[in-house]
Amino acid sequence: MSTASRPTPGPVPALVARIRARFDEGHTRSAAWRVRQLEGLARMCREREAEIEAALRTDLGKCHLEAFSTEINYSAAEAELAAKKVRGWMKPDRVSTTLVAQPGTSRIYKDPLGVVLIIAPWNYPFQLAVAPLIGALAAGNCAVVKPSEVAPATSAVLAEWLPQYVDPEAVVVVEGGVPETTALLEQRFDHIFYTGNGHVGRIVMAAAAKHLTPVTLELGGKSPTVVDTSADLAVAAKRIAWGKFTNAGQTCVAPDYVLVERAVHDAFVAELVAAVKAFYGADPQASGDFGRIINPRHFDRLKPLLDSGTVAVGGQHDRDDRFIAPTVLTDVAPESPVMADEIFGPILPVIAVDSVDAAIAFINARPKPLALYMFSSDKAKQEAVLARTSSGGAVINHCVMHLAVHGLPFGGVGESGMGGYHGKHSFDVFTHHKSVLKKPTAIDPAIMYPPYDDAKVKWLKRLL
Repeated sequence: MSTASRPTPGPVPALVARIRARFDEGHTRSAAWRVRQLEGLARMCREREAEIEAALRTDLGKCHLEAFSTEINYSAAEAELAAKKVRGWMKPDRVSTTLVAQPGTSRIYKDPLGVVLIIAPWNYPFQLAVAPLIGALAAGNCAVVKPSEVAPATSAVLAEWLPQYVDPEAVVVVEGGVPETTALLEQRFDHIFYTGNGHVGRIVMAAAAKHLTPVTLELGGKSPTVVDTSADLAVAAKRIAWGKFTNAGQTCVAPDYVLVERAVHDAFVAELVAAVKAFYGADPQASGDFGRIINPRHFDRLKPLLDSGTVAVGGQHDRDDRFIAPTVLTDVAPESPVMADEIFGPILPVIAVDSVDAAIAFINARPKPLALYMFSSDKAKQEAVLARTSSGGAVINHCVMHLAVHGLPFGGVGESGMGGYHGKHSFDVFTHHKSVLKKPTAIDPAIMYPPYDDAKVKWLKRLL
């Protein structure tokens, strides 16, 4: 299909009606159709790598490796895995049949939900549109994809290329801003998958409630990092700096702040400063490996946060270039502005605590985060943090890397979101697991039916 023949979405109600008619035809239910779509998504990632990378560079200043590893290759690998596994995922699961329901067979069927809406964010604008779509198509659904207007170059790439690699009657991209999203949320969908902030998440959930539409909300929060006295400080500093400053800190699972035991605070900060300088040099603005803030509005939101503590490294900024240097802050008060909300930028507060117990109390006094990181060589302390805190996911002695494990569900808890996806979990999100009992009619024991005399009651009570 040429670019010129790319279908235009048209009015939202008509678009949703058209795509629902496509689902009702039944074509999307077959394994062959699903595999074709998944293979098409993988080919799009591989064949259009240059165009996708250029869009990500325009929107976020992403370097080649960041764009490839966190967006393009990640999405391709997810699609390739799903294409390989989907036939098995689709098969009904047999479960044991209780004695009272015998003779019979019990199975769980995997039904597509129907027409789903995917609302993607701007920070990983390609991956976070495509990864949920992989699950939706693997499950046999039709989908409306709403990319973020805050990342317009990537939105345009998705609108241009998706219809050329997947069934354009089953997958439609709707570009635009708040009016288009509002119009979409007025429609009835069979599932809504939203990635973004909690404020809009509440709007999405309220709109979905009008139609009793189930939702998956991938939100965020202030993901804490704990460093104790037994940690390898040099390794911890490098891994935390990498996790924090990738994508200029605009990552929902980036370490938001560090709680470090007081006895190693100064040594850890020194290692963190050394890691930042080793990664990005004396002039991070000139580094080809450091990204940019998405737009001036977010720059203006972040810049005042630099005054929330003492700058150990970084602090430079340039609004015209949407640049804020990778910055580490010390002497940060818990009630300071940088600790009020998720930072979502390249500013890392480091707070000294007296013990791991104090760190746990600090974390538990705040909303449940999307991720939690712990650096320690003490297994008892590792387990204490895991057992006594609640977070969407957790990593011991690294940051962010749990997203690279396709078998682990990714999602939040409490205010950091609801529902998890990736790998087979993406298939499950967009699938109705239908309980089916099949019974023969040749055997129809009279004991099941009234009138219930004493003998029947005696035997039925044993069977039940």
